Amino acid sequence: MSKQYDVLILGSGAAGQSIALRLADSLRVALVTKRAISDSASAWAQGGIAAVLDTSDSIEAHIQDTYIAGGGLCDPKATRFVVEHGKAAIEWLIGRGVPFTREDQSSLGYHLTREGGHSHRRIIHAADATGAAVQATLTEQVSKHPNIDILENHIAVDLILGDKLGLPDQGCLGAYVLDIANDRVETIGARSTVIATGGAGKVYLYTTNPSVATGDGIAMAWRAGCRAANMEFIQFHPTCLYHPQAKSFLISEAVRGEGGLLKLPDGTRFMPAHDARAELAPRDIVARAIDFEMKKHGLDCVYLDISHKPADWLREHFPNIHARCLELGIDITREGIPVVPAAHYTCGGIVTDLAARTDVPGLYSVGESAYTGLHGANRLASNSLLECLVFGEAAANDILSQPRRPLPRLPDWDESRVTDADEEVVISHNWAELRRFMWDYVGIVRTTKRLQRAQHRIRLLSREINEFYSHFRVSNDLIELRNLVVTADLIVRCALRRKESRGLHSSRDYPDTLPVARPTVLRPHRR
Repeated sequence: MSKQYDVLILGSGAAGQSIALRLADSLRVALVTKRAISDSASAWAQGGIAAVLDTSDSIEAHIQDTYIAGGGLCDPKATRFVVEHGKAAIEWLIGRGVPFTREDQSSLGYHLTREGGHSHRRIIHAADATGAAVQATLTEQVSKHPNIDILENHIAVDLILGDKLGLPDQGCLGAYVLDIANDRVETIGARSTVIATGGAGKVYLYTTNPSVATGDGIAMAWRAGCRAANMEFIQFHPTCLYHPQAKSFLISEAVRGEGGLLKLPDGTRFMPAHDARAELAPRDIVARAIDFEMKKHGLDCVYLDISHKPADWLREHFPNIHARCLELGIDITREGIPVVPAAHYTCGGIVTDLAARTDVPGLYSVGESAYTGLHGANRLASNSLLECLVFGEAAANDILSQPRRPLPRLPDWDESRVTDADEEVVISHNWAELRRFMWDYVGIVRTTKRLQRAQHRIRLLSREINEFYSHFRVSNDLIELRNLVVTADLIVRCALRRKESRGLHSSRDYPDTLPVARPTVLRPHRR
């Protein structure tokens, strides 16, 4: 099964879909997604998109807020590039018809909210389901475009590289992709390939991410010879709903931005004792404070209370959070919301430049799978969707500027020496073990000993998984597990290299912050 396209996009979130729409008027595009096209972390984003839209705000203020949240590790060129292109990205979405929440009294015409770490109201949003609104708007247009083929229930196995075919100057030529429903691997050739597969939250036991966030693109690019950077900086969202029936439902940053207070079960506030900004401190500080208070008092959760606001106002501003909590017997107009931290965002990823290009010619990465340098040691709230859109446009522009190159004949996927798996339990057991020890050893607060224990387990698991991979036919679960263990290894290796505490990386062995901020860059042993 062989197909050819101008552009192959792996991932169907805001990054993947926005790139597809920017390219499809000129080029033939394949959009590959592991589940349905709507299943992505972008669709789960509640808060909004940060951009300088109000006259009282400024580019320099947004840059400064990003630097502060990023622990001094943000790349200056990437940060300025994203912030300066923010307004144009929002205007592109408005032009596409995204229904942002309006406010007649505002000169802008739209309501702007404020979130932790921001010095101004600059978060444009669609109620409390911005990601879903963006995704729904783009999905409708992607689905109707004649030049875009959507391949749902397909997962990339690995990239196709010219140097593996004796064509060292060809770079990336597409990917082998498993058609999950029909259980067959297809060969998809492409002149340009974009990794927009999102992050790796599922490497942890508790996460706000959808089940598809298994680090696929990061692992594939690493195997292809790309550098990875800053993988130690995993953002834990401080306020994930604590309820057995809602393991991945997060309570938006905007709840704290609009006056929500964090309290112990007895009603005592605790954030003022941890940071002068209290509930509006950046996420890493809030997550560590909650973790500290839970351990200190032996608590299962803390409470985020915004019940002092008028009930009608809460239902208008947070309709989805209100409805979901009410389904579970929690009335946010009368009581606090039980919350715990959970793995939320991968700040590091595949190293890219300002055109979203990776180290492999013809291969791009956009969104959470990429390391642009914007987020530094901690992502500022609502900068992520902005990054997807700005670098999505940059990638599209670069792809459109490339000369059309002929594609060589690509070999089919070879499974002549493998058989059907005899013990699927091996996959599920290894998956559970990996996520458990990553949570226990590589969580919010780390020690060198814990990291070394995790690394030892990763090496053992890697051998088992690679042996399993070489002997049996690929499956969705096996592909994801193989990618998760690679991603876990990158996280631990980066964490062991950082001999300080900075941003999201908190080490008991190295509690101080070094005077000079440097990214952690890993290089593959071979190309």
